[in-house]
Amino acid sequence: MATYKDAGVDIDAQDRALEQVKKMVRKTYTDGVLSDQGAFGGLFKLPKGLAEPVLVASADGVGTKLKIAFATGRHDTVGRDLVNHCINDILVQGARPLFFLDYLATGRLDPDVAADVIGGVAAACSDAGVALLGGETAEMPGFYADGEYDLAGFIVGVVDRREILDGSRVEAGDVLVGLPSTGLHTNGYSLARKILLDDPGVGPAEVLPELGGPIGDALLKVHRCYASEVLPLLERGLVHAMAHITGGGLTDNLPRVLPTGLRAAIKVGAWDIPPVFRVLAARGEIPEHDLWRTFNMGVGMVLIVSPKRLEPVLAELRSAGCPSFPMGNVVKGERGVEYDHPPDGYPSGLR
Repeated sequence: MATYKDAGVDIDAQDRALEQVKKMVRKTYTDGVLSDQGAFGGLFKLPKGLAEPVLVASADGVGTKLKIAFATGRHDTVGRDLVNHCINDILVQGARPLFFLDYLATGRLDPDVAADVIGGVAAACSDAGVALLGGETAEMPGFYADGEYDLAGFIVGVVDRREILDGSRVEAGDVLVGLPSTGLHTNGYSLARKILLDDPGVGPAEVLPELGGPIGDALLKVHRCYASEVLPLLERGLVHAMAHITGGGLTDNLPRVLPTGLRAAIKVGAWDIPPVFRVLAARGEIPEHDLWRTFNMGVGMVLIVSPKRLEPVLAELRSAGCPSFPMGNVVKGERGVEYDHPPDGYPSGLR
């Protein structure tokens, strides 16, 4: 006689994991939620007050940053990474997030690990006023290595059609405003792990003075969410376009929101590049092109604003606890990015 548990799937363990997170999930519910936990599908009503509501959806994962969580045994941050990344992705089109769905898959479910991961998802949703409407926890023995899992998320937001940000308002002379990242966010980890953790005997607990602490701490810093600081600016019509700086860095992401015939001219040295990127650049001897196309280099989001609106935008962001900085301009030319280096080349300490 064989049971599902004999095959490696412990339904009771799944139930225990879900029991630990039920209260956290329910705390994320907003007025739009019409269903309760356990339903086959989540129900959500659209908010009132929009002339022509348009739904905006996105999906993403955490990527190989999960390897750092496995190595350190810290699983309470990756869920926050996932939610914040997804919120930022729809924010750039002017959308206010409504609800989130998560997917956690593993070989053998550890209820405590699952509670930490989904607890991080729920905490980030609560912070952003987003309902964690549903999700799936899948146990697939033999498919994932012991102690490992994968994590994906799906977000839906809404924007009034007349307020969609599609880059059409961007003009030559507009200013690029950088919003600081908290580190690598969720991109570039394959290269970062190769540079910092590939040497035998070096682990995430290794302390690097240049980083001010263990490697693992620097690499697990949570992907920052910009919704609370940026949404008030969108409501006042102060932003022409935005780019979330994820995979591809500034090089690939800024052109996605630029009209044909315009390019981004970035003033390298206009902001202080965080130590983790300087360490990676120096230790990995990364070519300049790869450096700017792999990492966010300390800029998690770029707003494109009229020069006439620059000071109000900077003042509002700084008062909200987001010390932003002008980092270049939109200029005429072939769509793309150009980097204007200071006289001494890289900012001090990057090489």
